[in-house]
Amino acid sequence: MSSTLKQAQGFLDFVNASPTPYHVVENVKKQLTSAGFACISERLSWAGKLKKNGKYFVTRNSSSIIAFTVGGQYRPGNGIAIVGGHTDSPTLRVKPTSDIKKDGFTEVGVETYGGGIWHTWFDRDLSLAGRVFIRNSTTGNYEYKLLKIDRPILRIPTLAIHLDKERGKFEFNKETQLRPVLGTDSESLSSKDAEDNDKSFEVIKSVIQRHNKKLVKVISEELNGKPEDIEDFELVLFDTQKSCLGGLENEFIFSPRLDNQVTCYSAIQGLIQSTENLQSETGIRLVSLFDHEEIGSQSAQGADSSFLPDILHRLTSLTFNPTSDLSSQLSPDHFFNSMSKSFVISSDMAHAVHPNYSENYEALNRPKLNAGPVFKINANQRYVTNSPGIVLMKNIASIGKVPMQLFVIRNDSPCGSTIGPMIAAKLGIRTLDIGNPQLSMHSIRETCGSKDIEQLVNLFRTYFEKYTTIESKIIVD
Repeated sequence: MSSTLKQAQGFLDFVNASPTPYHVVENVKKQLTSAGFACISERLSWAGKLKKNGKYFVTRNSSSIIAFTVGGQYRPGNGIAIVGGHTDSPTLRVKPTSDIKKDGFTEVGVETYGGGIWHTWFDRDLSLAGRVFIRNSTTGNYEYKLLKIDRPILRIPTLAIHLDKERGKFEFNKETQLRPVLGTDSESLSSKDAEDNDKSFEVIKSVIQRHNKKLVKVISEELNGKPEDIEDFELVLFDTQKSCLGGLENEFIFSPRLDNQVTCYSAIQGLIQSTENLQSETGIRLVSLFDHEEIGSQSAQGADSSFLPDILHRLTSLTFNPTSDLSSQLSPDHFFNSMSKSFVISSDMAHAVHPNYSENYEALNRPKLNAGPVFKINANQRYVTNSPGIVLMKNIASIGKVPMQLFVIRNDSPCGSTIGPMIAAKLGIRTLDIGNPQLSMHSIRETCGSKDIEQLVNLFRTYFEKYTTIESKIIVD
């Protein structure tokens, strides 16, 4: 198998195992641990625990993760090469009370998360994945387990065309008609059961009372537990159809969650591959993958949170001492010095030109699949790409032999955004928005180029390896 297809297959394995941000972080942790990265905690002091040539990662809420390496020649105030992305994708999330029975069917109440193309969720073989908190009867602790039910148990059926009053015009109510069917209604709580349940005090109704009992039983069996041990969960729906290669020459990837697991996989692979030359590195190399980008990033673990600033403050307040440890001894000035020398690649997917809707694209800036990553440019700062950043990345891409493309939205079209502008504004770090091109963004089933995975990995690897050398040559006040 060629290196291109190996990287594409590596991504397929990754995305197939990662239906939720919790699974993304867990699978990133596995890759990092296999590459010799050590886990550190925000709950503890880092003084004396970090070393030059060291490789580390830290998580928050189990849905965001930051991984970094410390160069062998690192000194306080030196620059940090950062790649940022996000772990979440548009999906349907199970409501806190979800048990619905109607017309002989059992349904699950869901709420929309992010800006999905929701009509693509109809008539798909769906299942559930997420995080389940279980009470450990031995320790009394509340511990979470990851859930991924690998069989279809849900479906949102479309209305037959014969019964549709407006044939060919597919419209639906997201509250009442975007509702997954779980099964047939064969049992319900009797009025006596309801009365008995009201007799004992509970802060809120138990999981078994709020959700379908058969569903809770399936969840507990998947986790080798009992229904009564489940305290709460955060579950989302996902399509059970596996990601795969497609096209006459395997030039495509057909997959959910390309936005933005392509970045998650490629950035971590680029960071891991760049660790061979840490001894001569003068800076820090860092990947930050955030939850909640699809809904604005304003959470404790989003890009607009304190997560990245907290980690950067910790790192820039540590200095090298004779025992090869990094210990806390420095003034805050080193943080500001470091930020002025640092750079962020904000990496999120870009829009490839669609051959059936080419009139929707700006005439001269039309990215193509398998033609390399895309510079995302917007005069109104929805993307923060500017000329110094492009000069930097052109030099890096030239060394890595990675072709690049340009994208700008039409003046008569709305422009999306991502984490780049908020990180740039929050930290004052020079930032650039890029991303691999794709079709069907925010659909349950998206399309990208299989060759573009390897090209993005190579771009990130070269960026980490060459940033500190090239950055000093681009003069801008």
